[in-house]
This record gives sequence, structure tokens and C-alpha cells, in this order.
Amino acid sequence: MRKLFFAIAALFVFASCNNANQQVAAGVDSSILSHHPEWIIQGNIYEVNVRQYTSEGTFKAFSKHLQRLKQMGVQTLWFMPINPIGQTDRKGSLGSYYAVSNYKAINTEFGTIEDWKNLVKEAHNMGFKIIIDWVPNHTSADHYWLKKHPDFYMKDSTGNPISPYDWSDTRKLNYNNPELVDTMVAQMKWWIDSTNIDGFRCDVAGDVPDNFWKKCILTLKNTKNIFMLAEGDKPELQKDGFDATYGWNEFSMMKKIAKGERKAIDIDSSINRIDNTFPANTLRLLFTSNHDENSWNKADYETMPGKIHAPFAILSQTLKRSIPLIYSGQEEPFLRAVRFFDKDTITFKKLLREKFYTTLLQLHNTNAALAADAVFKKIKAGNEEAIYAYTKEKNGKKILVIVNLSNQEQTISLSDTSLYGEPINVFTNSKQHLTSKPYKIDAWGYAIYVY
Repeated sequence: MRKLFFAIAALFVFASCNNANQQVAAGVDSSILSHHPEWIIQGNIYEVNVRQYTSEGTFKAFSKHLQRLKQMGVQTLWFMPINPIGQTDRKGSLGSYYAVSNYKAINTEFGTIEDWKNLVKEAHNMGFKIIIDWVPNHTSADHYWLKKHPDFYMKDSTGNPISPYDWSDTRKLNYNNPELVDTMVAQMKWWIDSTNIDGFRCDVAGDVPDNFWKKCILTLKNTKNIFMLAEGDKPELQKDGFDATYGWNEFSMMKKIAKGERKAIDIDSSINRIDNTFPANTLRLLFTSNHDENSWNKADYETMPGKIHAPFAILSQTLKRSIPLIYSGQEEPFLRAVRFFDKDTITFKKLLREKFYTTLLQLHNTNAALAADAVFKKIKAGNEEAIYAYTKEKNGKKILVIVNLSNQEQTISLSDTSLYGEPINVFTNSKQHLTSKPYKIDAWGYAIYVY
């Protein structure tokens, strides 16, 4: 009988949570879920690892890089979690950013709340948008909720809070609890109201129930039309109201092509997957590295080493639906994994890739054909097992992208007469005469032509 009582109680709580999540308050505009912030459509994102970005590892020290990043063409700054980190079961000397001990506080390692507000204000004055990393799936193993609200957590058979995966420094939250749902939404809203941020990157978003996201995003977007980025790769997240999802599938395909395990034409399968299973207004975060891939898989300096990197970076910047991402240090490039749980300063000395990224980002910022919603058209330009080519068009602007995704020189042959003429090759900043006459492209070579 006791087991039956608890089973019924659990069902009641779950149903109550679902009902709460599905309710829309009077006067709340639900149509806003289908409207992305206008500024992100032709935007880009730069991931900031504050701890490792400077020797000081503070907001104030990072602010000295704002002008350089602005000149490079960066539009949106995504800050990895800026909240305090738990002490219990801490990993390494400084712990994981993703073991949050207080959602409404600043990690003193980085500075104060006033330092953060000043950084946001300075960045906004320079034209940047600011999003912060949010960790809704779990807290640190010593978050004050564990004592104050123990029912906020998932429990094992003995009643102890559980850790997701092998993240032993964290404890998993229980979204069947309506009070947790309301509390989490309120604490996210606090950052918008108090510090004027422009959105969130939501960690392991696919592990958090869809009903939570529907309620959360609707509430937040009626406060401010923020940008919501999901670290996840399932269609439901876009339907929940996220503006963009992670291009894990596209990135996986790029790595396989770089290793010679797949061919250039296989990119079509990644694009078709989104066309066939995701909402029509889907945006995709595309990348060759991020903090996870750098720390655990040594991307992109090992997965796409040397000259192999460039054509894939171009794909991440220009493919259909792309919101491109650059991770801290890629413009150097910083050629090793950055330690995750300890201090490990990234060095910015030579900036050998900065000119390359500046060319891409400035083109992205100024040419409507690079917008995520530009019309994408695949082009046959040679051996499709090696050559991937396409055009993008919007508002009378047009670009042609050609990349050689092989370690052999290839022949480019254009049969589409609409591509003939003298477009500008953005990497040489000169006109190139394109006709039916074939020409050669180097192994791992690339070109972007502006018409």
C-alpha cells in the first residue's frame, strides 16, 4: 500500500509539472517562439574561456581583448559558466565550470558582479551581444538546494541524490518538481533583468525535459527577445523554442572526411537530415572546435591538423543554416588541449589564423548571402567525392564556395553559366575569371567568390 501511495504521488507531481509547463499566462505572446532575434541571423559566436584567456583569468583582463575581437569581426560573445564552482567532489584544483554551486552569484575567480555588469556594458557599447552558459541539468555536489530543497534532485533507490554520467562532482536535478521549474526560470530571468545579457547557451539541453524548455523559453523571450542556444542535436529542442541547436552531426561528418573515412558528397546526408526532420526555421551552430572537443578530443589541431583545418572552417562559416562558432585560441592557433579543471593560460602571440578568421567573419557580417537563412544551392564543380561546392543568395547578394576535401589536387569545372564572370576571390582580394574552362585547386584548397 505504501508503494502504491508513493507511485500515485509521483504521478500527481509529474502531471502537475506538465500542466504548469503547458499553461500560458494571459497576455503572453507564444508566437515569439518562432521568431529568432534578428541580429543572430547573420551573426557569429566566439566562445570565451575566462579562466584560461589571460594570466589573470578575470573579466577585467579579458576586456582588454574586446577591441581585437571587434576588429576580427566577432559579433556574439558566449561566456562559459561564470557562476561559483562547488568544493565537494571537485575535480582538479579549480573544478569544473559546469558544477555550479549558486545560480545567482559570480565565480570570485573571475571578479565581482559589478565587474561582470561593467564588462557587459562595455561590450554592448562596442556592438557585441552577450550570452552566458547555463547549466540546468545538474548542480554541484554542494549546492545549497541539496539542503534547502532536497526534493529538487533525482534520487537513487536509497534516497541519495544521483550524479549524471560520470560527472561525480554534480547532482542531477528533478524536473518533475514544479517548484524547481519555476525557480530555475526565475533565476535565468534574473540574469536578463539584472545584467542585461542577450541570451543563454544551455548545457546538455537535450537531457532536460521538453516541457520545461517550452515554459522557460516562452517566459524569457517575453521578457526580452533573447537568443537561446541548445547544446543538443534533436528536432524537439527547436520545437521547444530554441533558436539554434548544436551541429554535432555535421561536425562528426567533417571529422570523418578529414580522416579519409567519408567523402565530400557525404555532407549532403547531414544537410538532408536537418531538411527532413527539423523545423524549417532551424539554425545550426557549426564549428571545428569548442571547449569539449578541445579538452577531450584535441579538436581542431589534431582532428583537422595544419592546412586541413581551413576548408572545414569555411564550411562551418558558410553552410546552410550556419551560425559559426570560434573557440578561444583558435585564431592563434593554440595547438594543444586546454586543461579543464586547472589553470592553463592560452597564449595569444602570433595570431597566425586571425587574418583568415577576420576575412571570414567580416564577410559574414557584411554580405547578406552569408546569413543563416540565405538560399542554399549545391553545385557540381568536379569530382563530388573530393569537391564540395555551393552558392548562397539573399537580398541580391551571392557567393560561391568551393572546397577540396581531399589530399589530392583536383580539377574544378563549372557548367552552370550563371557562375561565369569575374567574381572577387575574398582570400586573394582580386577578381577571378570563371568560365567553362577547367582549373586546378590544391589539396585541401578553398575559395569563396563574391558576385
